[in-house]
Amino acid sequence: MKERIYNEIKVQISEGEASEMIEKVARFIAERHLAPAGILFIESVRPLHGIASQLMYFVLPFAEILFDSAKYQQFAMMLEREEYLKRLVNRIDELDEELNRERREAARQLKIRRRKKLNAWFKNIFNSKK
Repeated sequence: MKERIYNEIKVQISEGEASEMIEKVARFIAERHLAPAGILFIESVRPLHGIASQLMYFVLPFAEILFDSAKYQQFAMMLEREEYLKRLVNRIDELDEELNRERREAARQLKIRRRKKLNAWFKNIFNSKK
């Protein structure tokens, strides 16, 4: 029978690991256009961040089946500190603005063209009856 090797639970996260994790999570959320929902979720559960990280440690044996144990533990440790959550929210917002600037500008231009077309249509209707 094959012996299973368990990773030891870490108790600290370095600043570099936290920054890397924040970047990965923020990019994942922003690239999928989930920034508003992600920010809202993080802000709404911020008061419970300590409990959430401890809950993640509680389900760690089961989570190891689906996730990389080391990355999962890093994420749990990141949730413990409120300063990392604030940085995560700020980074999600920055990336969302960066990644979606062109899309938002194109949508704004389309809205302007539609408005002009509608105004021209109304002017045509009201001017033709005179």
